[in-house]
Amino acid sequence: MDTRITSEVMPGTLAADVADLKEAEVLRAVRERLARGDDPVGVIEECQAGMRLVGERYSQRRYYLAGLIMAGDILRQVMEIVQPSLEERFSGDAGARVLLGTVEGDIHDLGKNIFAMLARCHGLTVHDLGVDVPPARFADEFDRLKPDIVGLSGLLTASYDPMRETVTLLRRRGAAVPVIIGGQIDEQVCRYVGADHFVTDAMEGVHLCRRLAGRREG
Repeated sequence: MDTRITSEVMPGTLAADVADLKEAEVLRAVRERLARGDDPVGVIEECQAGMRLVGERYSQRRYYLAGLIMAGDILRQVMEIVQPSLEERFSGDAGARVLLGTVEGDIHDLGKNIFAMLARCHGLTVHDLGVDVPPARFADEFDRLKPDIVGLSGLLTASYDPMRETVTLLRRRGAAVPVIIGGQIDEQVCRYVGADHFVTDAMEGVHLCRRLAGRREG
């Protein structure tokens, strides 16, 4: 019996192929689905579902670090293929500026980059500071740019303290805007960090930013 596919996804689906690290099959399926007019956001969400399974398999020691790296590379290629379709489909301006970055000590940027691309396609203005961003730089750029929302990204558990330090410094500088954290996050981490919201999915983050922007404008 083939045990590579868990009961959470059907064999042969895009999510299953991502989870099984079938690079050629994934890229071919993405191109075919976009060519027939499938929703690019739906394609991304299915790939992210596969990535979550990769993470589970890594936690279960069914995959090693090489598997995580390969999965990340597959998703990067998917995003390159999907980006033109996203830019064609989405327009409009939510009137919100987002200050974004991966916090100090963390150089992971895949989730952050996916969020930034989707957010821009939905009309948000994203100022991306990159990775390994110290709290002081977040605070200085907040003072300079006056964003409506601040987004802090971090994949490692070691990111929690830099996130907390960044939120503390922003509040000391008088920042009264929503602070969102993203990555391997839950409600407990959000409370520890002192952030207003947390997300674990790029599209969820975009929807949250648009809701928050609507409240500020209203």
